[in-house]
Amino acid sequence: MKSFFSMFGKSAKELTNPVNLVKVGMLIAISMVLEMFSIDLTFVKINFAFLAIAVIGMLFGPTVGFVAGLACDIVGFIAHPSGAFIPVYTLVAGLQGLIYGIVLYSKQDGQWVASDDAGERKSVKGLDVTLFIRAVIARLLDVVIINLVINTSLNLHFGYIHADSYSAAIVARVAKNVIELAADIPLLFALLPAALVAHRKTGGLKKKSAA
Repeated sequence: MKSFFSMFGKSAKELTNPVNLVKVGMLIAISMVLEMFSIDLTFVKINFAFLAIAVIGMLFGPTVGFVAGLACDIVGFIAHPSGAFIPVYTLVAGLQGLIYGIVLYSKQDGQWVASDDAGERKSVKGLDVTLFIRAVIARLLDVVIINLVINTSLNLHFGYIHADSYSAAIVARVAKNVIELAADIPLLFALLPAALVAHRKTGGLKKKSAA
């Protein structure tokens, strides 16, 4: 339990590094771009903005993930305002980043990246399924907790979903998220190891000490 809470302090310290600040800012900007280029299939709108938030959570932890989620929602509303600004949705966006940070932030000891004796990257330990399993868990928690439970309840509360059509809305949202997962999971599998490699090459990951 102590190590769990210490993770938040380690995450906060990530932002004391100016290079990390730049990386987080770039990833937030990428999230905004991905939000603009969502795919609307009439019956379902596929949005890939979560990918940047997942990378932030993995590289910089839950504290930074939470702040980045808040920032993405606020900046997104300023850039593309639609309807009223409702702060509770911003908090939910922060919670999304928090989820990815808690589940994926395990890079302090080089857990995800394997090295040879010279300290050069040869492979990603996530290929032995550890990282991939966490990626699936993180995305499922995001979909179930954020999309299906919290956002559905908020949409009902604020009148975006009518009470008399609540059951139909639940069925539609479940179907929508299942379709999205079919695209989301492979993208996470490809992106997260690549992001770790890029982060390490720019000094973001400590090399493992020799045994």
